[in-house]
Formats: sequence, C-alpha cells, structure tokens
Amino acid sequence: MRTIDETTDRDDRPGATATRGRIPRTGVSTIPIPRRTAAAGPALGQVTAVPAAASTGVAALLRGPVRRARVIASTPTGVYLHVSGERDGDVVGVLTSDAVRLPLGCVLRRPSTGRPLVPPTATAEVGGGRVVVGDLVVSAAAWWDPRPRLPSARPALLPEGVRQLRTTLYGDGVPHSAFGLPGLPTGPGGPLAALRGAVRRADLDAALRTATRLIGMGPGLTPAGDDVMAGTVAGLVLLGHPAAPRFAAGVNALAACRTTELSRAVLRHAAAGRVSSEYAAVLHALVGERPLAPAVDALLTSGSTGSRATALGLCTAIDLVERTTRVR
Repeated sequence: MRTIDETTDRDDRPGATATRGRIPRTGVSTIPIPRRTAAAGPALGQVTAVPAAASTGVAALLRGPVRRARVIASTPTGVYLHVSGERDGDVVGVLTSDAVRLPLGCVLRRPSTGRPLVPPTATAEVGGGRVVVGDLVVSAAAWWDPRPRLPSARPALLPEGVRQLRTTLYGDGVPHSAFGLPGLPTGPGGPLAALRGAVRRADLDAALRTATRLIGMGPGLTPAGDDVMAGTVAGLVLLGHPAAPRFAAGVNALAACRTTELSRAVLRHAAAGRVSSEYAAVLHALVGERPLAPAVDALLTSGSTGSRATALGLCTAIDLVERTTRVR
C-alpha cells in the first residue's frame, strides 16, 4: 500500500488539464486497512476489488466496521453513498478519474464511460477497507490528503496571483456585482450582491448572514449557493482567519436542514480545510508553488457551475482575510 498527495495525476489522456503527480511525499504513514471478517457482512466470494486512491477525509468510514449505505446519486462520473451514523451520518463517493476530486472520494484509475457507474437502486455497504455498491467493489489501494499543505498557518498570497485569479473569474473591467450563477437571483438585491457588499464593508457577520440566502439555492447535487459557501469556509480555514471556526460552524448549522446530504458533507469537509484537488492546486499556485493559469483553468472547467461557485467562494475568503485581518 502506498500514500500519495493531492497532486496525483487523475487522467493520462492527451490534453487533460490535471497536473501530473509528483513523487509521493515521504514521511507520511499509510493507513492500515483491517481485513474483512466473516462477521462484518456478506462474503464477496471471488470478486476482485477495483483499486482506488482514497481521500484520508473518509478514512474513518473505510477503516471502520462494515455498515449499510444508501445510494443518494449515481452519475457517469461518480456514485455517492450515505452511510448512517451519529448525527447526520456521512457520505463517501466512488469517482472516475475525470471527475472533480472531492475530499470525500475514492478515485478510480479509469475515466467515465458516459453511463452511470451503478443503478441508483443498487445495494451498498462501506467499511473493512472497501466500498461495495451493486457489482462494483472498490478497495483503498492508496491515499491522498485533501487538506493542502501550505507554507504556514497564515500563508501570504502573491498579489499578482490574486489579481490574475480575480480577472479570470470576474472578467477584466467588469464589476464584481455583475457576477452571476445559474439558479441564483441576480441584481443589487440578490444574495451574491449582498455577499459582495459585506466583503466591501469588511463585515464578516454580514457575510455569514448571506448564508441564509445561499444555502440550498441553485440546481445540482451541490447547489451553487452551497458551493459558494464551501469555497468561502475552506478559504477562511486554510488562510488562517481567526474567525474561521465560528463562520464554518454557522454555515454548517444552517446547512443541517436546508440542503442535500452531499452538500452537507462537502461543507463539513470544508470546515476542516479539506477541499477538492482542483481547489487545492489554485491555493498552491497562489503561494508560488506552481503555475497559476493552468490551475485556475482546471478549477473553472471541472464539473459544471459548481466550480465557478467554489472559485467565487475562494475569492470571497481572500478578500475577507485581506480586509478583516488588516492591521489598522
């Protein structure tokens, strides 16, 4: 068994935007996977498990006892399972190599075929080092860490890099207030304008209040409003904002009864600083550890509108850190 970091290549096809992986970091211990026992669940017979690179964010689920799970979504690029447990339970995904690498995923070595991975009615279980859903059996053969390892607890971002990110996201010469996302109200009275106004005033509490208008808003498995908040929460945590824990707790409390199970899981990971590999790559670029343009392009073109929403959340977090922690 080996351990890999969040930069591991996901797709060897020509023209793919994912960054080729570097040599795995040394000194990072692998996570032992207990053997499946007869008492853990039904025997798998001679079925050969498909190897996957699993996020350490779901290590507890995979290492724990075998538990029943429920398919909450099955798409061509991933199947997402809800595992019952304390409080809200948790979610684990089996993702193809061309999917957005969410921090709750076990990533296969093959791309999507254009067909759902499994039927939405498939039975599933998670634990004992495996994910079993329908006829698909996946084992954790390697690990990746979804929390970016930045130079310091409060890293300094390159000003030119931040400017490039903003220009790419918002456009050159276009006011930030004109930015819109599908499914979210636009205009001066919309939630995105309210969020922008809170940032301009350096009002973190007002920014948190906009979560009441964003959580659960928009189409998709993870609504666009949730993605904005996930990007903001993760950015505040990873950039070391002193109020990040309070902000994250407020957002997650709102999400408990307003949005999908998958979104709630993504927001919980964001509160711990665990993000997609695409988001992590942009942060690494902003501290000067890799080129910015391909990292931003990979983030904005991965998935659908959710990636632009997450990038907006990152920009919001950067602005809040700059304005609310500035020495007066």
